[in-house]
Amino acid sequence: MHDATDADRSAEHSRAPVERIDAVMFDIGGTVYDDERFVQALYRATCDLAGDIDETEFWDFYDSVRAGGTPLRPAFADRFVPGGDVTLLHKQIVKHWEYPVEALYPDVQPVFAVLARQYRLGILSNSPPQVRDALRRDGLDVLFKAILLGGIDTAEKPALRAFRDVLERMDVPPEHAVYVGNRLDADVRGAARAGMRTVWLLRGEAPPAPVLDQLAQADGVITSLTGLPLALARLENRAPPAAPRVRGVSTAALDITGQYRTRQRLAIVNAASVRIGSALDITQTAQELADVATEHFADFVAVDLIEDVFRGTPLPPEPASEPVLCRAAQGSVLDGCPESVIAPGQTIRYPPDSPMAHVLTTRRPSRHWVDDQDIQRWLAEDPSHARSIGRHGTHSLIMAPLLARGTLLGIAQYLRHRAPDAFDADDLRLAEEITARAALAIDNARRYARERDTSLTLQRSLLPRHAPRQAAVDVASRYLPAGSTAGVGGDWFDVIPLSGARVALMVGDVVGQGIQASATMGRLRTAALTLADIDMPPDELLTHLDDVVLRLDREEAPQGARTTVPEAEVAGATCLYAVYDPVSRICTLARAGHLAPAIVYPDGMVDLPELPPGPPLGLGGLPFESAELRLPEGSLIALFTDGLVRSAGRDIELGLQQLRHSLAGATTSSLEQTCDDLLRTLLPESPTDDVALLVARTHSLDASQVATWDLDPDPALVAHARELTTRQLSDWGLDETAFVSELVVSELVTNAIRYGRPPLQLRLIHDTGLICEVSDASSTAPHMRRARVFDEGGRGLLLVAQLTQRWGTRYTGTGKTIWAEQALGTGAGVGSA
Repeated sequence: MHDATDADRSAEHSRAPVERIDAVMFDIGGTVYDDERFVQALYRATCDLAGDIDETEFWDFYDSVRAGGTPLRPAFADRFVPGGDVTLLHKQIVKHWEYPVEALYPDVQPVFAVLARQYRLGILSNSPPQVRDALRRDGLDVLFKAILLGGIDTAEKPALRAFRDVLERMDVPPEHAVYVGNRLDADVRGAARAGMRTVWLLRGEAPPAPVLDQLAQADGVITSLTGLPLALARLENRAPPAAPRVRGVSTAALDITGQYRTRQRLAIVNAASVRIGSALDITQTAQELADVATEHFADFVAVDLIEDVFRGTPLPPEPASEPVLCRAAQGSVLDGCPESVIAPGQTIRYPPDSPMAHVLTTRRPSRHWVDDQDIQRWLAEDPSHARSIGRHGTHSLIMAPLLARGTLLGIAQYLRHRAPDAFDADDLRLAEEITARAALAIDNARRYARERDTSLTLQRSLLPRHAPRQAAVDVASRYLPAGSTAGVGGDWFDVIPLSGARVALMVGDVVGQGIQASATMGRLRTAALTLADIDMPPDELLTHLDDVVLRLDREEAPQGARTTVPEAEVAGATCLYAVYDPVSRICTLARAGHLAPAIVYPDGMVDLPELPPGPPLGLGGLPFESAELRLPEGSLIALFTDGLVRSAGRDIELGLQQLRHSLAGATTSSLEQTCDDLLRTLLPESPTDDVALLVARTHSLDASQVATWDLDPDPALVAHARELTTRQLSDWGLDETAFVSELVVSELVTNAIRYGRPPLQLRLIHDTGLICEVSDASSTAPHMRRARVFDEGGRGLLLVAQLTQRWGTRYTGTGKTIWAEQALGTGAGVGSA
């Protein structure tokens, strides 16, 4: 035993004749009315619910569903609608489906007039209520005993309830009724399950090439309604109606050329809106216009732009009478664009009598035939264009200006030589529309390029142009702007010489892109330089930078606005600040929401040290902590922004692993080579974020370059301090600096004895310069002032400032250090003694 399939039941029905047929019921879409607009509504509804889908994917799936004979709505709901909601898809279809404008098939009215005299007629449709208006408009409503509309509030085919409802309305048992429809599952199989006989009409949504097993499931198969009377006669096992006598033959033809061209133009406009302007690149956008236009519209397209468009300079409201144009792009139906007499990138100045110059002057598109007088005059003056047009048989042209926001950018030329039809008025409007779309995209690319160049110029001007002279570390750096449309960011780096032969290394990243981020970066860098100049420890420097960011945020917030509103969001920044002391070889680091540096030790081991975490700058009220690392001489420190290790397709942990691997061989490479290797290895071709990279190799000062003495707080020992200094300078071969050095030491030691607290210490450092430091336990710093004529004091620090290159105060955990630095001559380097 086995269950009978639909094909089995259909075969049984076809073998047993019908006692009589009292009613014939019809589906409406694809049977009575052309359902082409339903397919358009289905496409739009699918795009509404699933987002923009590829048109090729839609039609491939539509054809496969039709070939399989399954219902369209459930199939498309399962494929494209979240949750497979058929009702939601139906509601969306109704929004786009205007049924009264559907075309009535030409075989409907004569057949229905014949059938209405013999049978009761009915309609069962899932269509919206507008179908009743369509039937009334075409005079068909009076022929039907029942019109039952399915849809949202009633059962839809192929549900049995849908067929039973219409049978009850017509008061006809199912065995005396025939259903005519064009869909295998919804109409043929659904009606068969309800006990009705079925006739399958192969048009509309029917499969394009049904197989034999599918055809066997219906009691009758027809390709036009004119065959329905014969199919019904065979079902009733009666003689078919007599063939009418042929009294004449007529032929009707419908010219659909206009409809075809309209659809083609709409397709071109749709392609232009989707494909032109895919990237903020002037040349690529111009080429996209040429590619779209040569597919279905013109045989050759050339796009010429005013030269200033490429330069990024502002365009004048009124360009020159004969502007210099540059060929940005061209396209042709022939390989290699043989019609062109100008190569891409080549400049040209069109003569005043040419149609191009006329369009540039009037800013209005124009259409021409090649035998027009003005075209002939132009070709007489331009033999190269004349030869090209004559060789390829060009017969019509369109010239359209590239206008965007009232600014003239160039001209687009459209030529036909293969297509037999000349450009008409509709083609001129189409050319104007797609050229306007391309002009807007080109102008957007031009504006973006100009803003990007401005931001990049500002960014580079705010970054250090060369590393300052210092001996604590060797450095190399790189700044790479983002290669995407995100714009230039606010990444920065700095190398700052400090007192005591120390050096500060800094990298940071301002949130955001564009000129605003670059300007904020410049202000933060200036603030950091100022704070570093007063020798602040790393954690305190970040605390003050945090206050600076908060103050900048309050300045940029709208007047009277609270900081919680969206317009007053904190800009924010991250920063890593490190101070390296070549005497002790200790590196002190603190970070504010930034990645820790990578350290490569002389033996090749790569370490990513765990530093105390700190919040990003701009949050306020949260502390920062420092960490100290003792580094062997020759260690390499790599400071970087997150753009180096983070990208759209790579997790930051994977990026850090790749960084560790890339740095493994850095001990034998130069710093410049290390920077290049890191950028080449870690960055994609077009990075989506800015990258700032700072690489430093540490040095240490030999004990012979540092001299330290502890002093008693006795004024009589000032002379002894001068004597110690003179002796040490003689050992270093710096006798020429002895006089100035004695004055500096005498003044600094005297101030420490008079105003400071013990213990006192004197230290001399011989590096690229000569540094003199006096430390004590007091936190009171001396101030330079202008002494009056009769004042006995107040001139010491003034002398120190005049005789040395720079001087200052550095606070420590145990007090303060007053330091002064002298520049040395070229012959007084380290080890010259």
